[in-house]
Amino acid sequence: MAHDFQDDIDAVQRIGAVPKILDVVCRATGMGYAAVVRVTEDRWVACQVLDNIHFGLPAGGELPVETTLCHEVRQSRDVIVIDNVAEDPVYFQHQTPKLYGLKSYISMPIILPDGRYFGTLCAIDPKPAALNNPLVIGTFKLFAELIAYHLEADEKLDRANASLLDAEATARLREQFIAVLGHDLRNPLASLDGGINILQREAQSERSTRVLNMMRGSILRMSGLIDNVMDFARGRLGGGLGLRREADRPLGPTLMQVVSEICSAHPERQIDVEIELPGLFDVDHDRLAQMFSNLLGNAITHGSAEHPIRILGTVEGDELKLEIANAGTAITGKAIEKLFQPFSRSDAGTHDQGLGLGLYIASQIAKAHGGHIDVTSDDTQTVFTFRMPAIVPES
Repeated sequence: MAHDFQDDIDAVQRIGAVPKILDVVCRATGMGYAAVVRVTEDRWVACQVLDNIHFGLPAGGELPVETTLCHEVRQSRDVIVIDNVAEDPVYFQHQTPKLYGLKSYISMPIILPDGRYFGTLCAIDPKPAALNNPLVIGTFKLFAELIAYHLEADEKLDRANASLLDAEATARLREQFIAVLGHDLRNPLASLDGGINILQREAQSERSTRVLNMMRGSILRMSGLIDNVMDFARGRLGGGLGLRREADRPLGPTLMQVVSEICSAHPERQIDVEIELPGLFDVDHDRLAQMFSNLLGNAITHGSAEHPIRILGTVEGDELKLEIANAGTAITGKAIEKLFQPFSRSDAGTHDQGLGLGLYIASQIAKAHGGHIDVTSDDTQTVFTFRMPAIVPES
């Protein structure tokens, strides 16, 4: 891809100090033409100039690079200073002064902070000038470094703006994707749920009742899967799991509503509940209900159907504690390490394990509340314990 030198010209001309730098250079040295030049292996392009001697080369003008001393500065990355060509032992017969009618010349390399070579800050005049001294060389060096830092800052700003535009576009696409995903997946479930509600209000045979309960359980499970997929999409695509904390209603009824839904969907399972959470807590009720539903659903899926699931909700010291315990096959230590990773599934191989996102989403909700979920498992029982600071709102 060809280099766009207009970008270089624009970048230099966006540096507000450059016109003043060129003016100071000419006043301090008595020289008539000063320029900031972009120099590459095969191009010499003036980016900004001050021409008091009618040299005739404006910004955007070019010289054959091989005819310039800036070309040699690029190769050596060192300054070239000529007070008087006629008296200079190195350049008195050089082609460039003869070609352009120069008597005095100075060219300081502009090297970006990351080491890339940009070009030169140079000045020329048809008359001799006193240039080869520490004051002039130091001034040019300082100005060249100043220009280099400005150019790098301009590049960083351009990249930041481009990244911001990309991020904004990505965010819009992400939200559109998540909205469409939620709408398209939830609508069929809403229709099924409405149909089941109508049928359950009518007299049904024992077999039909069992089938309707199974269907409601499937709807509940699918709704949970949709929530998990959407939250995973938000988290991995950059939106994160947002919280809407509420401290104006007790948490116990929220959790009991989840237990009621699970019991309705799985009437054959025994769930022993002991939830004592007096007072109010500053939490996102919907998110904690989702986390609790994922943990309880995991116990339903992997726990032994011959033993009850035990739920304990309490406050211990300054922590809110929620515990879900089930009997069944112990989880190995290696498996526990992977439980909260996305798409992680149990080695037990049950046919309805889902997508492997439930525990991952539960852990993210816990983390968003400043809490965590621990797991212990042996041949007797598996226990998932959620703990978070018991933040009680001030009255």
